[in-house]
Amino acid sequence: MPDTIVNLKTILGAIVTAVLFFFGIIFALASVYASTRLIVSALLFIAGFGIAYYITKKPTTIVQKLEVSGEMKAVPIKCPNCSASVNLDHIKIVSGVPYAICPYCGQTFEITEEPKW
Repeated sequence: MPDTIVNLKTILGAIVTAVLFFFGIIFALASVYASTRLIVSALLFIAGFGIAYYITKKPTTIVQKLEVSGEMKAVPIKCPNCSASVNLDHIKIVSGVPYAICPYCGQTFEITEEPKW
């Protein structure tokens, strides 16, 4: 679904850009009769280039690197209610916070990292 919306934006943006460029050329040719049409033509070209830039810009990718000072080990996640093990299939991230749902008792809890000291 999101790819469809992106493609629709791109197609509509290309159509609007073509229309703006077309009318920009028409107003530029008609500036022989009135010099104010040249200003309108320039504004249409600026708007067309702005939309063309917006639809062709690529999304930026942010890479975060983590450096740890010591050895890291994976620790099993246990339910605080019944102490059952929770596997990765039952973990969901909501608003950037990891939550787990216990498959045995149904308890929902936030996954937190305990300090090492």
